[in-house]
Amino acid sequence: MKNLIRLARFAPTLSSLARFAPTLSTLALIVAQIVALTLSAAAVGAQEAEVMADPPAPEAQAPAAPVFAIHDGYDVDLDAYRWTHRPVVVFADSPADPRFQEQIDELLKDVPALMTRDVIVFVDTEPDRQSALRTKLRPRGFMLVLIGKDGGVKLRKPLPWSVRELSRTIDKMPMRLREVEERRGG
Repeated sequence: MKNLIRLARFAPTLSSLARFAPTLSTLALIVAQIVALTLSAAAVGAQEAEVMADPPAPEAQAPAAPVFAIHDGYDVDLDAYRWTHRPVVVFADSPADPRFQEQIDELLKDVPALMTRDVIVFVDTEPDRQSALRTKLRPRGFMLVLIGKDGGVKLRKPLPWSVRELSRTIDKMPMRLREVEERRGG
C-alpha cells in the first residue's frame, strides 16, 4: 500500500509531462489510471476501517509528501530558490529536440535521488521568448545547467546527463557534504 501511495504522488508530474513526448503522454495516462483505481479501492477499504475505529487526532496525521514536478522556466526568479533548492535548468530550441527528450527521460528515471538532493527542474524550450533564465545563463541550443543552493552555476553540459552523474556532482559539493553529515547526526 505504501508503494502505491508513493507512486500516486508522482501521477500529477507524469500527467504534466504529457506535452514533452507522445510516449510519456501515453505512459502518464496509464499510470494515472492505475493509481486512481488503486487509490479508490484503498479509500473504500480505509473508509470501512474508519467506521470501526476512532478518527485520528489532527496532530497524528502525516504531512503531505513533497511532489516532484518539472516546471516551465519562463518566469522564474532563481533567487527565490537560493538556500532551499538546487535548480537544474534544461534548455532546448524546441521540445522536439531529441536531446531534450532524452534529458527529461533521464531525469524521470530516478526521481527520489533528485528529491533527496533538493533538486528542482526548470525547462525552457522557446528561445524566442528571451526568458530571464536565457538572458542570465545564455544557452546555445541544448544545455543542462546545475545551479547550487548558493545561486552559483556549478555545471554546464551541452549533452544530456543521467541522474547518477548529476548526483555525483551534487554529492561532491561542500554544502551537500554538510547536509549529509547533519542527517547522520554529526
